[in-house]
Amino acid sequence: MKALHIITGLGVGGAEQQLRLLLRHLPVESEVVTLTNPGPVADGLAADGVRVTHLGMAGNRDLAALPRLARIVRHGRYDLVHTHLYRACLYGRIAARLAGVRAVVATEHSLGDSQMEGRPLTAGVRALYLLGERLGRCTVAVSPTVAGRLARWGVPEPRIAVVPNGIDLTRFAYDPDARRRTRAHLGLPADAFVIGGVGRLVPGKRFDVLIRALAELPADCVLLLVGGGPEEPALRRAARAAGVAERVLFAGESPYLPDGPPSPDLPDGSSGPRLPDGQSPPDSAPDADLPDGSYGHGLPDGPATPNGADGSRVPDLSADGPSGPGLPALASAMDVLAAPSPEEAFGLAVVEALAAGLPVRYTSCPALEDLPPEAAPDAVRVPCDAGAYARALAEVRAAGPGPRTAPEAARHYSITRSAARLMDVYAAALARPVPPPRSPQGVSPS
Repeated sequence: MKALHIITGLGVGGAEQQLRLLLRHLPVESEVVTLTNPGPVADGLAADGVRVTHLGMAGNRDLAALPRLARIVRHGRYDLVHTHLYRACLYGRIAARLAGVRAVVATEHSLGDSQMEGRPLTAGVRALYLLGERLGRCTVAVSPTVAGRLARWGVPEPRIAVVPNGIDLTRFAYDPDARRRTRAHLGLPADAFVIGGVGRLVPGKRFDVLIRALAELPADCVLLLVGGGPEEPALRRAARAAGVAERVLFAGESPYLPDGPPSPDLPDGSSGPRLPDGQSPPDSAPDADLPDGSYGHGLPDGPATPNGADGSRVPDLSADGPSGPGLPALASAMDVLAAPSPEEAFGLAVVEALAAGLPVRYTSCPALEDLPPEAAPDAVRVPCDAGAYARALAEVRAAGPGPRTAPEAARHYSITRSAARLMDVYAAALARPVPPPRSPQGVSPS
């Protein structure tokens, strides 16, 4: 089987890194087209031997990109096209139909109750989504929660399949040596209580809640934010206003998978920390037209300063060069994962933290909500409120460290299991006729 994956962008994000991990486990000849932003994940895919084509789409309304994409699909002689993220799902399904490919699968990575990839769920967004959905054979939901949202939107249930996101359990297993090296690399004391926050720095993730909670916690508590995004300057200002700038560490974008063998000095990663305000590389600014806000990568020449211009913490790169710890090593360095986002489609950061044996305090995580509570006994739901998070995190700190073993919930979401389920979806898409679509007229978006 030969498959083409079409995705909106390949900056560091959950859907993008999930695609790369999945392609490592699918027994399928796969190629990738990114409509925009061939960022760090594109580099990683190329390092894995996957052919990546950058379509160079100028924006949401760049209709001239459609015939170019259709030609790529036609010339590639693909058996199946798999699309990811809103813009790629819309354009990819149309291009596949124009190219004569009928086996089209789309994964819905980020449909919430009120937003999708940061955009409000307006009537226009829903109408375009449902028009495009008719051109495919199956829409994959990353959780039963998302499957229910799709059905309520008007996607026929026979055309929905649930294939959860997957994680590499071995890669995320707790490593005490990685913890020690990573903390030293980041300048974190061995006895600091490190609260982790992982995700794109966008308003919907509500990392501002953690900054305000940090102000209510003892001085040995440090907030380690892993991710990049347009909200970073506002979060730095919030940390300064709360008087905790020196206790908030912005570690930057951290790829899930390294390129090539791990460095002997760095636990397993390859992405450097973000620099203080005014020192970001020129290609790290978001494309205002990108629905997923994907980001570039790279660091300017010269060492980072020990503290940002606003007083926030910036790791010193002088000892280890431009490479930094990857996400599994950063998870080993944490003592708890806090996820205050009130609306998620899956909650990948929470599951990855559980795989690292971390206690988790979260506001929304369909991946856990779809399992019995005993599958993750140290994952506790907390309201999206600074006071509530301060109390919950203080309780974790007072309890002291526990065993860093992965609970059943983490093992449930193995990437090998997810890849096997997706192969079943592919086989069905290649074999069966398209179910007649149900008219979206009169269907409530809620």
